[in-house]
Amino acid sequence: MTQMGTESQARTEARALTIEDRAAGCLVGAAVGDALGGPVEGWSPDQIVERHGGRVRGIVGPWYKDWRTARPIAPYHKGDGHVTDDTLMTHALVRVYEAVRDHLDAYAVADHLVPDLMSRPRWIPELEAEALPLHRIFLAEKWIVARLHYGHVDPREAGTGNIVNCGAAMYMAPVGIVNAGNPAGAYAEALDIAGAHQSSYGREAAGVFAAAVAAACVPGATAASVVETALSLAKDGTRAAIAAVAEAASAHRDVESALVPLREAVAPYDSVGPDYRSPSLGARRPSRLHAIEELPVALGMLLVAEGAYEASVLGAVNYGRDCDSIATMAGALAGALGGAAAVPGAWAREVAAASRLDLHAPAAALARVAREVFALDLARRRAHESAFTTIAAPR
Repeated sequence: MTQMGTESQARTEARALTIEDRAAGCLVGAAVGDALGGPVEGWSPDQIVERHGGRVRGIVGPWYKDWRTARPIAPYHKGDGHVTDDTLMTHALVRVYEAVRDHLDAYAVADHLVPDLMSRPRWIPELEAEALPLHRIFLAEKWIVARLHYGHVDPREAGTGNIVNCGAAMYMAPVGIVNAGNPAGAYAEALDIAGAHQSSYGREAAGVFAAAVAAACVPGATAASVVETALSLAKDGTRAAIAAVAEAASAHRDVESALVPLREAVAPYDSVGPDYRSPSLGARRPSRLHAIEELPVALGMLLVAEGAYEASVLGAVNYGRDCDSIATMAGALAGALGGAAAVPGAWAREVAAASRLDLHAPAAALARVAREVFALDLARRRAHESAFTTIAAPR
């Protein structure tokens, strides 16, 4: 096929991807990445190779057979296709969109997300039991409940004082789908939502990740265009970290060779330090100089893999450290770029069965909300145009 023919086919395929396709690719892709990364979270690439006899190439079992009691994993069954809190929080945010059926803000977190986390038991795959999501989520997410439900803090300021990590960013993919094709809108909305959860570069990463998902939904988008959009919106250390990782990624075309260079590129901006399980004294504190590690690395893997789903996600998984969140983000972005068909069906089916979750239902629900929100935005825009035309008319 000629170069012109290849480009024409790519444009045709891009036009064929509907918001339903993008939403399914994004959310199912994120959940699968989460499940693949969970069992090796916290370990280094070398430790992963030693434990599994090579790189992880698919769904694997827990790191320790006695996962119920083995530290530092207990009591979570990470592995065997189980999603983690990344997916639980993502689906919870989808339910908030289903309730509000419009753009969200920090008050939506207080009015809808907090009650969802603390009032309705759901199946928690890692606990192999039905429990309140509040009992599974990490301390940085429990903060939302403590500050908003018990502390009655202004939702727009509730994130101040929380540790600065990827907690807010990891579940912001739905914001990108609702704002599909409008990265600046996704960025602003995610920053508002995340104000109830995080501050500083954790909040910034939430905005940039949502914007990247929205950019991945643009017809004809590529990994490079997604990263360019992220750089155009990102601020301070987050922008610097993404730029450094993108430059490192440009020298590699296979994720294996990129594992060490991407870590070296992001290290100056990562406050956690070289030992992921023993963070440095300055870890996770507000700063304009630092960035979370997860988003820049996810974007770097997307670049190295040229947007291909499997390579992006497996690169993220074998990177280690907080690789469930890195693979969640990489999977969301690659899935939004390629649509539902980009996510291996066998992986998606195994994760859905093991986690006892319908991975497609949240995506379908979110796509319906996205269509409704676009119609509302269009009506609001037309009303604004009419009003402004009237007051701006020459006298």
